[in-house]
Amino acid sequence: MRFLTGLLALAATLSGFSVPSLAAADCSAGPGTARVLEVDPAGLEVGTKHFPQTLDLAEGEFVLTFDDGPSAGTTPMVLKALAAGCVRATFFLVGTRAAESPALVKRILAEGHGVGYHSQTHPMTLADLPYDKAVRDIERGIVSVDRAATGSSSASPHFPFFRFPGFGSSPQLLAYATNRKLGVFGADLWASDWEPMTPEAELDLVLTRMAHVGRGIVLFHDTRLQTARMVPALLRAMKERGYRVVHVVPRGVATAASPQVAPQ
Repeated sequence: MRFLTGLLALAATLSGFSVPSLAAADCSAGPGTARVLEVDPAGLEVGTKHFPQTLDLAEGEFVLTFDDGPSAGTTPMVLKALAAGCVRATFFLVGTRAAESPALVKRILAEGHGVGYHSQTHPMTLADLPYDKAVRDIERGIVSVDRAATGSSSASPHFPFFRFPGFGSSPQLLAYATNRKLGVFGADLWASDWEPMTPEAELDLVLTRMAHVGRGIVLFHDTRLQTARMVPALLRAMKERGYRVVHVVPRGVATAASPQVAPQ
């Protein structure tokens, strides 16, 4: 069974990484990826912690996202767990970190995950900066991530998704994102993994919140060791509970007809 063949092939071409064979994956360590959701980034503002609306998800469907990476110490742990569960996620990358670990950015893409921008320096928050300074930080982040991913940058962002650090936006900055054709992601629930806790406590917290909201965009941080250690157990628990992972891609990206779904 193929999954995101066109996207993976593009990622491999850009990165030089070989694409792992999903046909051989048994997805025993997770729920698999139930479907691909194509969205138009233009004017997209989703996630009810930040906006009035979210993605068009059915009950039990979740989009997994990771912020602040990549981190050489923890992102590979997250990627290993996602691969074992045949799960596709979206990584919102900080420009300085991407510049430090371009091979890891390429690996994220080569393994079929989505990439978005998360500013250059992760100020808390962009809305608290003068508008020109905030835009400059976003633009520098776009250049850094694009160069890490592809070796070059251009006038147009290579990836059309963005998340404001700390969800700190303003009407002016949202208008800027729309003009740049960047779809803006908030979240519907989060792991609160900026707070120190054990992986077990984080797992209980996330599962409780998933049960409460029923569907939505989930925010994690792949820079947090507790989260990296928690992800394998989360994916197993999601499979046991019948939750389904949805992978979000920009409309027009070539995708295979059949996603990779874990055997029941």
